[in-house]
Amino acid sequence: MTTHPGDSDVAAAPRLAVLANLQAQFLATIPEVDPTTRVPWCGRWRVEDLVVHVARIHHWAAGQARREQETPLGRGPFVLEDLYRECAAELLDTLTDLGPDAPSWTLNGPGPASFWRRRQVHETLVHLWDLRTAAGLDLVVDASVWADTVDEVATVMQPRQVRLGRIPRLPSPIALVAEDVGRCWVLDSADGGAPPVTATGTAQSLALLLWRRPADEPGVSGDRRVLDEALALGLTP
Repeated sequence: MTTHPGDSDVAAAPRLAVLANLQAQFLATIPEVDPTTRVPWCGRWRVEDLVVHVARIHHWAAGQARREQETPLGRGPFVLEDLYRECAAELLDTLTDLGPDAPSWTLNGPGPASFWRRRQVHETLVHLWDLRTAAGLDLVVDASVWADTVDEVATVMQPRQVRLGRIPRLPSPIALVAEDVGRCWVLDSADGGAPPVTATGTAQSLALLLWRRPADEPGVSGDRRVLDEALALGLTP
């Protein structure tokens, strides 16, 4: 098995194509779900709150990519399909027009606009899972996309949580093994020794575990307490 600590390849399809596909699935799902449906793993959110959140994030990310403060969307009420359609198109059009190398604001300071292609793929993917799962609907996405979700947590999100002082460095490393794509990661820690715990499963199961979603969990070998304590800290925002 090969370790790719910073590999950001998603799939054969370009990232913008992946994002466009996920956005299209999200938009098509909105009318299939009662907007008052609970999304219990997201606190007090209902589907309406989830859709508005993703729309706002798309709008905000488009502004970040352009290095502009976004114009607030207001408090609503909104027509959910129209709101999401407009914000999804704004993001996709912005990232297409800018190109991957345009200077932008990112979560790590100044950087290329390609940052938002990746970040918004995973923002959309996790919340598409939320939307469809809340409605009892299946979601089929290529395992390589889920693997990149894991990679983003390991290489971007967890280090950012530490850098911002939101969580401490993990006391022990944690190994993650995605058997379906032949990849593995080790979450950064203050201890450079061998990981005392390993989570092994599909890339999707690992990604949802890291994002604290109630899905089929990967298998865990070693000290489960180390993994549970790390997840409780909040490896993602």
